[in-house]
Order: sequence, then C-alpha cells, then structure tokens
Amino acid sequence: MHIHDYITYEEFGRRFFEVAVTPDRVAAAFADIAGSEFAMEPIAQGPGGIAKVSANVKIHEPRVTRKLGDLITFVIHIPLSIDLLLDLRLDKQRFVVAGDIALRATARAAEPLLLIVDVAKPRPSDITVNVSSKSFRGEVLRILAGVDGEIRRFIAQYVADEIDSPHSQAAQVIDVAHQLDATWTGP
Repeated sequence: MHIHDYITYEEFGRRFFEVAVTPDRVAAAFADIAGSEFAMEPIAQGPGGIAKVSANVKIHEPRVTRKLGDLITFVIHIPLSIDLLLDLRLDKQRFVVAGDIALRATARAAEPLLLIVDVAKPRPSDITVNVSSKSFRGEVLRILAGVDGEIRRFIAQYVADEIDSPHSQAAQVIDVAHQLDATWTGP
C-alpha cells in the first residue's frame, strides 16, 4: 500500500507551475532564436535619407533568471552582436556593436487550462549597446548621428514585432488539458 502526503489543489497548482515553468525551459524556448543571424537591409536615415544604415545581427544564447513570488516572473537576457555599416554616400563607417536585450516574462494561468508565458515587449531602455568604431571620425559620427539610440529603437521594435508574430504567440501558450489528453492512457 502506498502512503502519500496529500496536498491541497492550490498547493498542487503552485508546485505544478514551479516545476513546469523553469528557467531552463524558458531559456530553451528562447534558444530557438539563439545562434540565428539576420541582415537588416539598408534603411535611409537622416535629413533627406542621406545616410543608409545596414547591419548583420547575430543572436547568442539567452540567460534566464526566475523569481518566485505571488507571480512567477523571469528576466531574460539575450546577448547579441551587430556589424553595422553607415553609408553617407561620400564616406562609409563601420561599427561593431555588443548588446543585450532584457526581457521580462510572467507565467500565468488562463481558462480553460492554459499555461501562458507572457513576454512583455521591450522598450529602447531595455536594450543595452556598446558601440565602437575603428576610427576617430566614426566615433564622432556615432555621437552626432545618435547611432546608439537608433540601434536601441530598432532592436526594441524588431523584438516587439517578433513577440507579436503568430509563431511566438503560439509558443507562449501551453494547453495543459490537451497535453494531458495526449498522454493519459487510462479511461
């Protein structure tokens, strides 16, 4: 005969969330994008679109920390590196950018029996960038053109669009009832 230490449904639900939504699982969900690279096609910037900005972006492995409180929350840091080219028609300046995207997420329960990892869209202030150029001229241009701020705004908008994408929206929701139905072998 098995002896069990019974717990309340509420305790079970809380423990279920703590076991189901771990930092490793959240990191694995974001790891799909890690290692990916994308190119930003030239975008006209400045007065009359005089400057063209293009970039190659590489996304690295995310780091996730969890906070257990009334809500289960996560801070997700996604490091990235960017090779940026600023083409001023008469002059081209190349910049190397090391950055970090700080995202926040909350594990939530919803009807009928859904587990949702609700990822908040980042603001430009959630993006950290360290921009460098190999020339003095490039550094002056970086400051005058506000390159750092433009990079933060672009990345924040790109990530917000990704969070809104149908694929991302679907990945944030786990239908627990469906998963139980698929694995339950009893009557």
